[in-house]
Amino acid sequence: MAKNSKLSVDPVNAANLGYISYIGSSFTVVFTTVTLVMYICLRKGRSEQSIGIHVQLTGALLFLHLSYLLSEWWVWYEADGAEGRVCLAFGLILHWALLSTFTWLAIEGFHLYMLLVRIFNIYISKYLLKLSLVGWGIPTATVVACGFSGVYGRHSFYMKGSNGLFSNCRCWISSATDSPGVVVSYVTVSGYLGLVFLFNTAMLGVVVVKLWGKRGKGRMWKDCATVLGLSCVLGVPWGLAFCTYGPLSLPGLYLFSIFNCFQGVFLFLWFLVLSRKGRQERSSVKDLSSQKMMETNLN
Repeated sequence: MAKNSKLSVDPVNAANLGYISYIGSSFTVVFTTVTLVMYICLRKGRSEQSIGIHVQLTGALLFLHLSYLLSEWWVWYEADGAEGRVCLAFGLILHWALLSTFTWLAIEGFHLYMLLVRIFNIYISKYLLKLSLVGWGIPTATVVACGFSGVYGRHSFYMKGSNGLFSNCRCWISSATDSPGVVVSYVTVSGYLGLVFLFNTAMLGVVVVKLWGKRGKGRMWKDCATVLGLSCVLGVPWGLAFCTYGPLSLPGLYLFSIFNCFQGVFLFLWFLVLSRKGRQERSSVKDLSSQKMMETNLN
């Protein structure tokens, strides 16, 4: 997903990358589904904005990896699976899910900005609803416009064989020379990802500066875990896509596949940490309220 289609990979590495992608995406589908079920069961009427945003990012990742697996299965199952309306539909859905993931990663960065920079001025009426409209609305409007432009369909990429280069294909943005798909891919995938990556990396830098400026060395390991968790939530590993160009392209592909195909697993662990922290905070508030009530009754 979202890899350099001009990169030529030999069959052995292509097979290894394929296994990593299929296994990682399968794990992500399972763990994102578990995360959504846990959120529905444990919410109990509470509306925590941060967790609500994490859950919608989780939903976008679920759509992304599920549509990827289904489209790959369709191309494998049907002899001409990379042709026709079904492939066009899979390409549209996969593009929509990828844009939704990027948009929700950007929203994670924006929410972090609101928490860190605008600390005392973060109230916005119907904040989560407005973010949801942006998070799902922008990708939907984009793919509708792209769909009318006819950019979805067969996408070819190349691998090195003993007899030279040979092509493989999948359902994605069309790579045909007479299609505007090349421009659409650069603008809506590479360009959009670049902007999101730069913004979220800057937000992560702000977090690191604040942690190192206010905490002692004794909390270094905990702070490192926080930074690693936020790196996953902000989608910083997606920046490895830009390492698939140049002399380090093959290692970049492996790192990109490993970190991003298993992103749903990392988000599940982050959700557990946030849920546990939220329960501890509510328990502390409840204990403090009970203590004050007892003191009032005794007095």
